[in-house]
Amino acid sequence: MTCLRAARSQGVLKSVEKELWGGLVPLPLMRQALVHKHDQVRMDALGLVCESHRSTETLSRQEIELIRHFLPFNLNSQSPGVRQQTVSLLKKLLCRVKDSAQLLQKKLDQHHNHKDQQVFNMYQEFLRWFCETLFQVFHPGASFSRCLMALHLLGLIAEHFTFNTGCGFALGESVSFSHAQAVLYCLASNFLEVKHLACNLLQKLPPAAVRLQEPERLHSLLQVALNLSTSTKPFDSVTAAHLLNLLLHQPGLQDALLRCIQKQHIPVQPPALIQSQTSEAASLEQNTLAVVQWLMVCLKEEVLKAESSLLQAAASYPLYGRAHCITAVLQQLNTGSLVLLSEWRAVVSELIGLCYRMSDVVSPVVQSSSPEGLIPMDTESETSAGLQKILQEIQPRDTNDFFTSARELDPSESDCNSEQKEPENAVHKPQSCNSGGGDGEAYRVTAQMVLVCCWRTMKEVSMLLGHLCQSMPLCCPLTHADGRGVVTVDQVEGVGQYFREQLLQSRHRGAFELAYVGFVRLTEMLCRSGSATLQQLPAHWLKEVLEEVKSSDPSSKLCATRRSAGIPFYIQALLSSEPKSSSCGLLKMTMRSLTALAMPSNDADTESSSVPQVHALNILRALYRDTRLGENIVPFVSDGMQAAILGFTSPVWAVRNSSTLLFSTLITRIFGVKKGKDEHSKKNRMTGREFFTRFPALYPFLLSQLQEAAASVNSDSGQVKLHPSLFLLLLVLGRLYPSPMDGSSSPLGLAPFMPLIIRCGRAAVYRTREMAARALVPFVLVTQVPSTIQTLLEELPQEPGPGLQQNHIHGTLLQVLSLLRSYLADTHRPQSGNEQDCDLSSALFPWLWLATRQNPCLVTRGAFLDLLGCLCGCLPVPVSESQLKKLREETLQILMASELVAPQGPNNMNLSVPGATQYLQSLAHIAVSVCVESPHLWDCPESAGFQRDLLERLLRCLHYEVRLFVLDQLLRRLQKTEEESQHRGQGPLPFDLSVSSLTSLAFHETYPGCQAKVLQVLAVLPLSSLLPWRDGMTSLSCLEVLEHLLTLLETSTHSVELYCAALSLTSQLVLHLAESTPQQDVSEAAVVCLSRLGALVMQGCTEDQPAEVKLMSAEVLVKAVPTLLTAPALPLGITHTVALWKSLFTLLQDEDQDVRDGAADFTCYIPAHLHSTGVSTGAVSPPVALEMGVGLLCQLFQMWDQVAAGMVNLIQWLLGDEQSDTRCEESLDLDEEFLFEKGDLNLWAEPLLWARMLHRHLSALVSVTHSPDVSAAELDRLSAIAKSNALAAQHSTKALPALPQFSATIEYAKISLRKERTSLALNLLDTLRSS
Repeated sequence: MTCLRAARSQGVLKSVEKELWGGLVPLPLMRQALVHKHDQVRMDALGLVCESHRSTETLSRQEIELIRHFLPFNLNSQSPGVRQQTVSLLKKLLCRVKDSAQLLQKKLDQHHNHKDQQVFNMYQEFLRWFCETLFQVFHPGASFSRCLMALHLLGLIAEHFTFNTGCGFALGESVSFSHAQAVLYCLASNFLEVKHLACNLLQKLPPAAVRLQEPERLHSLLQVALNLSTSTKPFDSVTAAHLLNLLLHQPGLQDALLRCIQKQHIPVQPPALIQSQTSEAASLEQNTLAVVQWLMVCLKEEVLKAESSLLQAAASYPLYGRAHCITAVLQQLNTGSLVLLSEWRAVVSELIGLCYRMSDVVSPVVQSSSPEGLIPMDTESETSAGLQKILQEIQPRDTNDFFTSARELDPSESDCNSEQKEPENAVHKPQSCNSGGGDGEAYRVTAQMVLVCCWRTMKEVSMLLGHLCQSMPLCCPLTHADGRGVVTVDQVEGVGQYFREQLLQSRHRGAFELAYVGFVRLTEMLCRSGSATLQQLPAHWLKEVLEEVKSSDPSSKLCATRRSAGIPFYIQALLSSEPKSSSCGLLKMTMRSLTALAMPSNDADTESSSVPQVHALNILRALYRDTRLGENIVPFVSDGMQAAILGFTSPVWAVRNSSTLLFSTLITRIFGVKKGKDEHSKKNRMTGREFFTRFPALYPFLLSQLQEAAASVNSDSGQVKLHPSLFLLLLVLGRLYPSPMDGSSSPLGLAPFMPLIIRCGRAAVYRTREMAARALVPFVLVTQVPSTIQTLLEELPQEPGPGLQQNHIHGTLLQVLSLLRSYLADTHRPQSGNEQDCDLSSALFPWLWLATRQNPCLVTRGAFLDLLGCLCGCLPVPVSESQLKKLREETLQILMASELVAPQGPNNMNLSVPGATQYLQSLAHIAVSVCVESPHLWDCPESAGFQRDLLERLLRCLHYEVRLFVLDQLLRRLQKTEEESQHRGQGPLPFDLSVSSLTSLAFHETYPGCQAKVLQVLAVLPLSSLLPWRDGMTSLSCLEVLEHLLTLLETSTHSVELYCAALSLTSQLVLHLAESTPQQDVSEAAVVCLSRLGALVMQGCTEDQPAEVKLMSAEVLVKAVPTLLTAPALPLGITHTVALWKSLFTLLQDEDQDVRDGAADFTCYIPAHLHSTGVSTGAVSPPVALEMGVGLLCQLFQMWDQVAAGMVNLIQWLLGDEQSDTRCEESLDLDEEFLFEKGDLNLWAEPLLWARMLHRHLSALVSVTHSPDVSAAELDRLSAIAKSNALAAQHSTKALPALPQFSATIEYAKISLRKERTSLALNLLDTLRSS
């Protein structure tokens, strides 16, 4: 497909009459490629159809047929990349249709040609089908990806062909009222992109179809929008805003607004609605003004109530929805050409005042020291006095007093206090209060509701103020000399002061992050404004805040916890507004003063002097992370690094904590974002030469710090001295790596660091020794590695004696090991031509005693064994063959004499001391190399049984870590052998693997990790070698083994790995059992085993299972297709077989793409005799696999002669699970209490389309078999269920509010689905009755 597509777009491949592309591709193959499982194949096939060399090339009938085949199956793609490619290719196709149609039209205008007319009609028919297919997508419960694709494609149609009526293709005629209605209901979608696209599309559809000009419809939609703007569910206000934006373009909006106002009974005069006498003002501006004025009237009323009771506001009319709608409505306005200036000036000044009032109501919560669980009580209730007292008591913690003294509450108030500070989602006791209507209404408020109300209100206030300052014209003689300004300079300054207060005092992350967004808008506007006073404000504010940070003491209002809360954001916004072309004077000044503050002060580190230091470190961290400052910040990195490393020496915890955060940010800034899971991969490193060239100031600093730290490392004294910044220094140095150029010309050579790092290897702390070993590698040139290793080894003691420094030995061995590993992995290392390379191994011989029992310390013994394993392994090492052979012999002797292989008598040392596990693992590494990885390298004694015995001994080791490691290596080797035997014919392991030891281990292993690994190993081995199953001396039948494994599966749900391994092996055994025994001889026990496995597989397919379990279940089902699911003899019985098919269909509709793809493979396993003609075989995409699967199942019912039973089962599927349906009603009442609705778990599946697909296939089955004899009793039972469901749905519908598509979207979708399901089922049942 890729080659053909390239040839086609280059114009090499031409279509000949009647034959597509010269008959190179048969059409069935093309159809198969368009629904192939792999995205790229589908995209290339589509590209082949859509792309052409000339844009005026006409479409052939075959191409149109192929698009008709492609579109329905490919609208629901989860991958954004595939969606984008599909849309862009179909855009090319539509352009081709448009261009070639224009050419045809020209020809037709000149002289009428029957053939051209036919093509033109075909185009028209195709485009109508295209639009119809896309409009059908918007049913309740349609998935996000499908809606998005359909809206994008309809947008393309509107752009290229327009939905006009009359001329051209007249596509407007094919848009019905129900189509437009469906697009309108997309505004209630939870996805912003869908809302946005639907809103744009509605403005392009023919007005006659949308029918917004009807007064009744306009009024009801406006009423819904106004109701949603006070909803307590945060997303409803976004829906309201989109509805209002749509309605603003309607001329009749003001009349509808008047009707809504009259209904509201608010005792205020409606704002003077401007009638059409000011004709020059566009109707959009008039409408916007009217809506904004009315929303402000409502908002004032609500702010007034909120000032008396914030709790009631949070529960019944949170303020943020109205504010969001005002911002959204103003964004539609072209503020450059306003006509009603005096009205706008009044509105803006009133709005700004209103914003300040809203902020005053909610700021106590977002500025309190713990906003997450706080409910401030009403000022009017009886408990007010006590609670106010508590608020007063808590207040001092908002300052930085807690650095020095924590306030304690009086014991008498402790009971009160516990009620005040609630956990985040505790439901507050119902408070009774009078609502506007005068009837007493109890409402429930959770702390979460109060918090959401407060921080979202702060967010909306910030966005609204930011928008007003950014978009409204400024009253400034320089810019608007004609007096067309709306916002005054004083108002802008006031808004700036407001933002400053919010950012410096808010404690809630949501509140200050969004205040930052609004503030950035303001600072951008200040830089662009023509007023000199305004342009100087950012610099002035910056100096002020830096002064405040510098002088901040415990009584300051700035927040020193929560990473300084909004202060870094405030400074970030001011700095990023500085024009890019300028000399960055503000940035330089800020960085200088912050770095000075962040460095430890000379006077004694008291708690109070550390507050400015903490602020400075936190602000620096934010500035280094800010991408907009870009390269301008790099010159200050070395100062920041010094501040972070020195901050670690502070006695104050808060300073050390902030230094850690700054340090990690700088590591990312210098070495880049981590690109993989491996901390030490080459990707996030640089050469020492590059590092010190970029940050020369760090060279003397790191060197002096390291000298100081290395001087404190001395484990000989027996005392542990931890130097605070040693770890950081080694971390930075470990990120460098040697460059081949090092040592040639650079004055900043790395040599001085080497002796210091080697010295750090003597530290008493294990982790420091590890870090030192890693940090040494970059400082040794490749050519000097062998000599350095030799120098290091010579420091080791030659024989055991008193006063051995084991820490020193361990540090040295780790450094040797690190150097050796990097040397062996280095591709640039000099090839071993010279002799001195070859004495690495001879240098080791004198110290071999360190690996034997002569050395009392297990940790150093293990380290030395790792060194031996590294040299004796399969990598080529610069050591002569004879020496290496000798070394391997010695190593093998050490292994055979060790505790792992030859436990000797009572004088054997205790293996439960620290380091024992590591030591045994090091031994196991060598043993595995001998018997599994590279046995050909080792001269083993009388080879035959030796390696097998060694492996068995390893598997019997008491330490589970050893068993786990051995099994893991064995599994890798077997999987590798499997792959290689297919390629090179390399045989299995060089010795007979003793399967019996593995099979008995599978029964007796207790550690879940090892148990899973054993089962994985057994699943890789061929079944013939496992059976008959041996457990020790006894031999077990296949059924007994299955019994054991099934019990294991039923009890091991806690470990996913173990569950999947057991499931894989069990299914292999079950399939073996089903294949090997003829149908008549299947025993009772076998049937029970089969049904137990079936139940487990079905359980593994449900929505809430981990992805690994679902993938394994899919694999099991796919492999069971030929033997169990499609077998003519029905080995499982009809009920179980149908249940397994249902599980497969569930997986094909899973949300996880990999699970769906795994399940779709079943199409490759369908037996040949069942392939219906014309259906593509091979790998198809999941939607096609689902369609094929249902069709195949209906075919199987006929083959099994079980049509009646099958019918009943499928009608039950069609009706859905009755349990979930009865649950639906209760959920309607419960949903009100949750602030954030829990939607469906699965956003990809579309139950409505599934129901329609079942109905389609069932109808076909009824018509084929004519009279399936379903018993009357069954029909009555199913009808009763369907009728009760229909009644329940009717009952639920009555309980829904007006226009439930917007106000109760989820419930509406559930009820619609239920109605459709029952009507489809009843239709089928009637057909069956009549037949």
